Amino acid sequence: CGITPYDVTHLGHAATFVWVDVLTRVLGLIGVNAQLCRNVTDVDDVLFAAAERSGSAYDAFASVQQYRFDQDMTSLGVREPQFSPRARRNVGQVIRLAGVLLEAGAAYLREGSVYFRGAGMAEAAGISRDEAEALAAEYGARLDDPAKDDKLDVAVWRRSGGGEPGWPSPWGTGRPGWHAECAAMGLSVLGLSVDVLCGGADLRFPHHAYQVAMAEAVTGVRPYARAKLGVGAVSLDGTKMAKSTGNLVLVSDVLTDHPAAALRLCLVDRPWAQGWDYSVAALDAATARLERLYRAAGRNAGASSADSSQ
Repeated sequence: CGITPYDVTHLGHAATFVWVDVLTRVLGLIGVNAQLCRNVTDVDDVLFAAAERSGSAYDAFASVQQYRFDQDMTSLGVREPQFSPRARRNVGQVIRLAGVLLEAGAAYLREGSVYFRGAGMAEAAGISRDEAEALAAEYGARLDDPAKDDKLDVAVWRRSGGGEPGWPSPWGTGRPGWHAECAAMGLSVLGLSVDVLCGGADLRFPHHAYQVAMAEAVTGVRPYARAKLGVGAVSLDGTKMAKSTGNLVLVSDVLTDHPAAALRLCLVDRPWAQGWDYSVAALDAATARLERLYRAAGRNAGASSADSSQ
């Protein structure tokens, strides 16, 4: 999974993508040619709302935010993925996904929207029904949608109303659902299954769970992902870093007075699945450690971030 390009890059985002970069580099060192697909979900209601507030067209707004994200990743030495599909260019794949899910009985059509049947998702994910509903609501699920048979059903294809972006489909004008976008793009680019599904640990449910369930329902191939890399969440003063809580530490701000290599070292200075609390002290400690490493290697502590990421 990649990003929904509606805002600037914070350390929670950065930790995920730096760890994925570490994984691909380690695989390369042991002779594995890893093919990385990093999705861009640039069709999303949160993105539409942010673009409207800025007075910009959603696609132009997403392109600017994507550019800023790419700049931050370059600063951190994160290499470009081989594939970076955008949802708005893969709407046809989502429509095909919805059609196959309908034929398989894993989805149903209601009032111009196609819903994936999610009644068993909580049990499949090993969590309680209440926890599943709370997590789904946290990520914007419309639990009170009267068109759904079950609160945990999710839209594969959602009917677009007046003024909302939309594309023609067999069921009327609409737009893809978030989980369906990643399922469709992953299947289109990498095929029926993947070796490793990567992303933030906080996305295990609902996003990764529904993405995997949709892919498996379409192909019959199980498991869709033979392994998963769920990167631990970054917190600030004990609260997960997120736009909704307003506690973001931005990559661009940190890099104004700390080397990019020091921030990268700070982000990976623990087991990948472990959540952690960011502090300036931790970053300063990583900077001092980096300087010691450079001295031990006989290198200049002012080496460029591009050099330090090799």
